[in-house]
Amino acid sequence: MNHPFDDAFFLQPTVEVARALLGALLVRTLPEGRLVGRIVETEAYLHDDPACHGVRELPDGGTIHKQTARNTAMFGAPGHAYVYFTYGNHFMFNVVTGPVGLPEAVLIRALEPLEGLEIMARNRRLDDPRQFTNGPGKLAQAFIINKTLDGHDLTQPPLQLFQGEPVTEVVTTTRIGISRAMECPYRFYEKGNAWVSRK
Repeated sequence: MNHPFDDAFFLQPTVEVARALLGALLVRTLPEGRLVGRIVETEAYLHDDPACHGVRELPDGGTIHKQTARNTAMFGAPGHAYVYFTYGNHFMFNVVTGPVGLPEAVLIRALEPLEGLEIMARNRRLDDPRQFTNGPGKLAQAFIINKTLDGHDLTQPPLQLFQGEPVTEVVTTTRIGISRAMECPYRFYEKGNAWVSRK
């Protein structure tokens, strides 16, 4: 049986958490059934990282932390969800890391769908399983992850994280879809997995 992660796991350095979350299981409980996906791609966002939502760049090149209504969950307890809306039509699901007050999180970029594929097909309005969860906006739509789950404790239904089999072949690369700190090697994915958003 798979077990939830303890608090100590999420208090490790966020880059390490991002890598270690590969292979973990995301479980979504819905009235019509259960969805399960295996995490195959992540990105880390750190408290001194200009691409992090909790950070603002200063004119001198430094950074400060800035808490807003949108990013409050990122400053909260580790092991909770941070969900935000972007590009006018996508929700993004992140796992909060680090101690309370320090804005860090791991973006879950892709899942390998394992259970509840018929429900995912309805939620995504398409039939190709390869397109269900191979991107952060896609997986949020497939799993119905939205702002109602912002700040949610990921040890509790209806959205939970469980330990899985560790991934042995991990590719480390730069992040994608951002305009700041693009050179940081904070993106991780399982080598050869068909559900990775971009190789």
